[in-house]
Amino acid sequence: AGRVVVSEFWGRHQLQAGGSSRRLRPLGDPPFPGPLQPENLSREQLVEVLRAAVVDRKGPLVTLNKPQGLPVTGKPEELTLLSVLPELSQSLGLGKQELQVVRAPGKETSGLVLLSSCPQTASRLQKFFIHSRRAQRPTVTYCAVTDGIPAVSDGKIQAALKLEHTDTVSLVVPVKDPSRKDILEGVKKTLSHFRVVATGSGCALVQLQPVTGPG
Repeated sequence: AGRVVVSEFWGRHQLQAGGSSRRLRPLGDPPFPGPLQPENLSREQLVEVLRAAVVDRKGPLVTLNKPQGLPVTGKPEELTLLSVLPELSQSLGLGKQELQVVRAPGKETSGLVLLSSCPQTASRLQKFFIHSRRAQRPTVTYCAVTDGIPAVSDGKIQAALKLEHTDTVSLVVPVKDPSRKDILEGVKKTLSHFRVVATGSGCALVQLQPVTGPG
């Protein structure tokens, strides 16, 4: 299989909010190597990691680049994104306006987390994402650099995917012709739209919008 490098973002028109926008750092390599291991961090260290991962602030909205390996929720004694939001809110100077999670990728995935310090804004955006998912309307765009050039410039990708765990990493892998047993054991049928944006020498920049995902 070819190598694919992916980054995730939301369309700017979908997340408009009042107030000025302040970009804190460019999207790029995260300030931590490899999957994060929260069990090796103190609460203070995790807050500093997340503060360094903030990429944008606009009105009540805060966007940060969550590392792979950090769960959003968990047991009370575990370090999770949710468990340190009070400290992160204080660190970002929000005072009593505690951040809430609007949208976030799972533990095994890195990507953008959308937070809000306004309960009303958080509620409206959560309803928007729920409605869009039910209507099968994409809200997230991924940019991928592919090894090889797709045969067509746009279309749909339908694939069955499952999560495989090894000692050091978890990978999403395709499953050909999944059986009913495979589906019961966690294989997910997925659908994504794609469009080739540009091509180079043996590679392409592709935009993908998942309608359904493996999560």
